Amino acid sequence: MLSLKLPRLLSIHQVPKGYQEQGILFGYRPPRSSAADCLLSVFQMTNETLNIWTHFVPAWYFVWTLVGWLRGPGGREDPHAWPLLAYLLTCCIYPLASSCAHTFSTMSTRARHICYFFDYAALSMYSLGEDICRGLGPQRFPLNHREALGTGLKDFCKP
Repeated sequence: MLSLKLPRLLSIHQVPKGYQEQGILFGYRPPRSSAADCLLSVFQMTNETLNIWTHFVPAWYFVWTLVGWLRGPGGREDPHAWPLLAYLLTCCIYPLASSCAHTFSTMSTRARHICYFFDYAALSMYSLGEDICRGLGPQRFPLNHREALGTGLKDFCKP
């Protein structure tokens, strides 16, 4: 049987200052972890576990929702749906980038900065997607499109 050894967790006094978070005393993953260690730590209760999973699961929900919209009637051919589709795309990108940032941020100090740069860039993209949806969304949707949004998604784009 395959046996996987999970990385040992550290306390705040065992990690460099750049990796320490205020108020978090233990559960740190070792700095300079390998990519495999980072992936294995996703299944271990660390100080990042909730951040990783609470971003990863919604990302795939929004991917599923976006694919459903793209495959559905009208889909990408309907220009009235484009603001909502742009918003849904950013709803996929932001939590996925955040989950990756929290997963791989312990590989090195440089990797930490790069990961969180992409995390913040994705957050900015999400903000842009929301602005597009608010600016071009419901007031431009024809009535039949609002009825087609009966899944509750019509509330996503309120001015």
